[in-house]
Amino acid sequence: MAYPQKLLADDESIVYEMKPHWRTLVFPVFWLLVTVGLWSFFFAKSGSWFDTGAVRSTLRWGISIVALFVLVVFVIRPVVYWYSTQYVLTDHRIIIRTGIIARRGRDMPLSRINDVSFAHGVIERFLNCGTLVVESAGTQGQLVIANVPNVETIQREIYRLHDEDDMRRRSEAEHRSPRTAPETTPETGDTRPI
Repeated sequence: MAYPQKLLADDESIVYEMKPHWRTLVFPVFWLLVTVGLWSFFFAKSGSWFDTGAVRSTLRWGISIVALFVLVVFVIRPVVYWYSTQYVLTDHRIIIRTGIIARRGRDMPLSRINDVSFAHGVIERFLNCGTLVVESAGTQGQLVIANVPNVETIQREIYRLHDEDDMRRRSEAEHRSPRTAPETTPETGDTRPI
């Protein structure tokens, strides 16, 4: 699911577009394998445990409902969350979007960034991912982004883009500001630039 270009400003371009690291899918895959394995075992064994068709049928329905509940909560929901989450880094801002039906998002302009830090443990370092913390001068405070792939590279890129954004804003401000005429001092008649 690519980030829509129509939601970007005219002079804005995407530098990085990513999803949470694949490690967020490890537990859903684990739950999928365990649930399907246990469901298959108990579904097959319920036939030999009970001779009565009504009890066997009720038990199989119960096992299937529990398995379906576990699949929805521990497999489908995390996979949908992973699929619908986008981390987008443009040359103007950081964009976070989550959700398919009910969407949530947060944008942080690069001009408001004060500090960018990351943290990763031993396993995260081995998997090359981590948590990115972006401090802002705005009212929202900080932006914490978990499971960022290549977190060190992304941190360096944010600093680089922040510097480029500052230079771009300065040059735009210089071009927009009107040239001021020299000011004449009434006492001496000297002219000096303002």
